[in-house]
Amino acid sequence: MRKILSSLLIGHLIGLSALVLPAAAQDGPLRIEITEGVIEPLPYAVPDFVATGSGGTEIAQQLTRVIASDLSGTGLFREVSADAHIGRITDFNAPVQYADWKAVNAQALITGAVQVTGNRLTVQFRVYDVFSGAELGNGLQFAGTTAGWRRMAHKVADAVYSRITGEGGYFDSRVVYVSESGPKNDRRKRLAIMDYDGANVQYLTDSSAIVLAPRFSPTGDRVLYTSYETGFPQVHVLDVGKVKQRIISSEDGVMSFAPRFAPDGKTVVYSQTQGGNTDIYTMDINGRNQRQLTNAPSIETAPSYSPDGSQIVFESDRSGTQQLYVMSANGGEAKRISFGQGRYGTPVWSPRGDLIAFTKQSKGRFHIGVMRTDGSEERLLTASFLDEGPTWSPNGRVIMFTRETQGANGRALLYSVDITGRNLRPVRTPDGGSDPAWSPLQK
Repeated sequence: MRKILSSLLIGHLIGLSALVLPAAAQDGPLRIEITEGVIEPLPYAVPDFVATGSGGTEIAQQLTRVIASDLSGTGLFREVSADAHIGRITDFNAPVQYADWKAVNAQALITGAVQVTGNRLTVQFRVYDVFSGAELGNGLQFAGTTAGWRRMAHKVADAVYSRITGEGGYFDSRVVYVSESGPKNDRRKRLAIMDYDGANVQYLTDSSAIVLAPRFSPTGDRVLYTSYETGFPQVHVLDVGKVKQRIISSEDGVMSFAPRFAPDGKTVVYSQTQGGNTDIYTMDINGRNQRQLTNAPSIETAPSYSPDGSQIVFESDRSGTQQLYVMSANGGEAKRISFGQGRYGTPVWSPRGDLIAFTKQSKGRFHIGVMRTDGSEERLLTASFLDEGPTWSPNGRVIMFTRETQGANGRALLYSVDITGRNLRPVRTPDGGSDPAWSPLQK
């Protein structure tokens, strides 16, 4: 039976949701329709932005294509091809001829202007609800350098996404990950950083030592990770801008790993193995004031803070199998929250605070899943030979993770998926990739 949900903003829901524009459309609210669990993407048009200044035309065209790629890549929007356009936008300030855009069934219209002066770039844009004949909010303007045109496109796409969906965007963000190259028996791993969509890859370390599990600071300027540079896994911190690193856990012969920042950016939570036992510890980012949070004859690892910093979710085999537990950020008694069949690991708290993403192994398959913070409403989003290591987009809408397929010679790749389980997509990287970690939105 056809089911249309027309009153919900796209948001926190794990299950079905619908998209409503904040303006009246021809037959009621403009929306994305969900039919038996499938969202009908909202058709939009984004003519090439109007360009002024030397070199402006090429940048305007490139910028427009990135905006369209961002929006269409969500699976929530469908671009009306430029070949189908009846109307043309040659003057950013001219009145919109809504009939031309209605004729091609564009429900949203995005127009813009690009001005290039030397190496300076200014971008203006507006968003319209075509069927109501009204602008959504007021026009905005961003300014920067021509070298930063791609990031400016992401900023525009974020603003458009927010105006239509009512929630924050995630396009102006970066991902740090482990770049993997070489044959399976001589795999070289180094830290890399890129735009959320795989563009602008830069390498932060060389491949002289194994590196694992990079994690961004809350401000996105530092990265924690595990390195085998000394022969033992130890926690390192790297300043992304200066590509400068240092060890912050330096006890000889002691293994420390799986680090993650607290929301305040001043504290690090991680696992440490001493005397054959692995527990969870915290310490200051400067490597001082170490504190043990768990003390059990089991393996406790993969800790992740709640957004308010009050709780920590982690994995433990204290019950006999690998499961998820939540405890106070100060330690103390932990409560088990996973009870399904199989083993659970790598939990990560959503930036919204309402969900926990995890890796699940059951019946020979690996899954990326989400559950409420009390363990209820578990939902598996993927199934594969090997899916693991989820990380959240800044708005809590999309999850990126590592996938390895059979017959791929052990080569890992990055994928993303919407929290509804829709829109599974590969993230293109120059080589193989694993252990992604999403940054907050850039400032």
